Amino acid sequence: MAAELVRGQNHPLSQVRLEIRVAAGRPVVAAAALGDEQGRIHGVEWVAHPGTPTLPGLEVSKQAAADHRLAVDLDAMPEAVHRVSVLLALPLGADGPARFGAVAAPFVAVTGLDGSEIASYTITGLDAESAVVALELYRRQGAWKVRAVGQGYAGGLAELLTDQGLPQAPHLAGRINEAVAQGLARSVAAPPPRTPDGDRTRQTATPALGPDASGPTTQGAAGAVAPQPTSPYGAQPQSGYPGSAAPADPAATQPTAPATAGPIDYSHPRRQSGAPPSPPPTAPPAPPGEPARPVAGDATGWSMEERLYNQVWGMFEDLARTMAAYRSAVDFADSRMEKELDQALSDPRSRIGGQGDAAREAAQAKHAQLVDQARAALDRDLAQLAAESEVVEPALPPAFAGWDNPVWHGYRVPMEIPMALRLGDLHLPESPELRIPMLVRLPLERGLWIDSGGGESLDGSFADSHELRRLALDTAVAHAARLLAVYPVGEFTVHVIDPAGSAAQALVPLVHTGVLAAPPAMGAAGVADVLARLTQRVDLVQMAVRGGAADSLPPGLDTAEQLLIVNDFPHGFDDRAVTQLRYLADEGPAVGVHLMMVADREDAAGYGPLLDPLWRSLMRLTPLPDDHLADPWVGHAWTYEPSLVPPGSQVLRQVLTEVATARTRYR
Repeated sequence: MAAELVRGQNHPLSQVRLEIRVAAGRPVVAAAALGDEQGRIHGVEWVAHPGTPTLPGLEVSKQAAADHRLAVDLDAMPEAVHRVSVLLALPLGADGPARFGAVAAPFVAVTGLDGSEIASYTITGLDAESAVVALELYRRQGAWKVRAVGQGYAGGLAELLTDQGLPQAPHLAGRINEAVAQGLARSVAAPPPRTPDGDRTRQTATPALGPDASGPTTQGAAGAVAPQPTSPYGAQPQSGYPGSAAPADPAATQPTAPATAGPIDYSHPRRQSGAPPSPPPTAPPAPPGEPARPVAGDATGWSMEERLYNQVWGMFEDLARTMAAYRSAVDFADSRMEKELDQALSDPRSRIGGQGDAAREAAQAKHAQLVDQARAALDRDLAQLAAESEVVEPALPPAFAGWDNPVWHGYRVPMEIPMALRLGDLHLPESPELRIPMLVRLPLERGLWIDSGGGESLDGSFADSHELRRLALDTAVAHAARLLAVYPVGEFTVHVIDPAGSAAQALVPLVHTGVLAAPPAMGAAGVADVLARLTQRVDLVQMAVRGGAADSLPPGLDTAEQLLIVNDFPHGFDDRAVTQLRYLADEGPAVGVHLMMVADREDAAGYGPLLDPLWRSLMRLTPLPDDHLADPWVGHAWTYEPSLVPPGSQVLRQVLTEVATARTRYR
């Protein structure tokens, strides 16, 4: 059982290859310092940070992010190292808060490579501090332990590193902040060149990993495995995607091909090996000198649905890699120009007679040439992906399609549960017009949190709190309607808790079509009744499954998947109801009870860190475009945009009416 540590408490470590997970709610800088027996840091080379992310046996994230996963291999630590301190700091110059007291209490967990939690620590009591030593791994009598520290510093990283005994603390703190500010962590190795016709190869992976096995990891220079954060796509993360999960076997990592190895291998490591029963469709031959024409469903798979699902994954990975190559090239051009200017102007004599101006112009010309070349390659790849998107999007089945897709106008209730569900679109700032569907596997493995807090969009527009809550409710209704539409008749049930009745207008499509299990629950009594029934259902199914007696469930028990939509939290919730809600979020998904929260975290701030596990257990989605899906390994912050019904469209009501009609026939 995992240990929940308090400040100063320690716990033995039974494994040497570990993952340290950090969740802060807001972007923070994660670093780690190596210390000797007295805890002293001998030099800047003993600190892993975004500018120098790898040390022997240690790898940290390369940018500021709300969620981090640090990789540690204690067996690879040098003999002189007896302590590994995990450091967190708020980035300077960012638009976010300048002190930890203004954010949710950071949460740090030490886990094994299989994701099993060994110890966790919620850092409470912080106020004016902008940097903190979260915890430390230390060696005592040949064995390693973890200790919860929670020591904060109002002076930031410079004060923290000085207290750790580092003489060059101010200089190193400046380097760390500069690396974060300039985005140096985005620099990754460019992918190999594509074939002359611009086509991609997608091959079936050979490792014996089933469709629900774990995905790939990134191997650090010291041999430490760098596991990936949880993917917003759900159960099948891939390398290069925001949040790929770590496998149990690091040998399953797909190595990057050398620069002369030909086309990129876009294989999917978690696909089962073996050829599909029939070949995917192929494009007609392209005219000489032109790239191959894209075709919908050209990926591997046993059905057209699976081929399209894998093709969307391939497009996502293509965009991730080509954008990583572009950003890396731009970073290289910037650093090369700075280096050439420093060399040219380091000699005072070169500043006389126009030599300095000539050197500056030459360096800037080289910089512009490199950037133009990188942009031309990016534009070529983006054009190919845009062409593929144009043929893939119209071919998507309803579960994968946007609400503006004509496929919804011919909707019929399905006979089988689809592979995945579309929750919105993802895109990057360099190509906002190229949208990749965000698909999550079904059944849902995590609940959903529609964040109604904060009112500023990426485009600078601002929505007041009332408007933002309306948009959040519209997003929740669209997601709930899509879930109802993609499940067969009688296999999905939706409950709503609306204590104050404030969601009445937004819930009209669900209420008037009769697809809800019961009218929305109102008041404290309604909240208690719904939570009690769903909690009892979870208990009964758990006992039946664990006892191997699934046929002994009560006759009246609804065995369909359940979705509970909660609006206006924590209004109408007492302490018992809050505990039940946390229980449903933790235990419900495994037995078919899912949670969808429409809430502003600040409204529940009075509960303190008690509710931090609740927010962490849910997948955060936003009603406005927001770049909160960070990928610290490739260096992308993916912008999420919800899939909403077009204004004035009646498609959602038509679909829900069809669902209600099918239920009537089924009965």
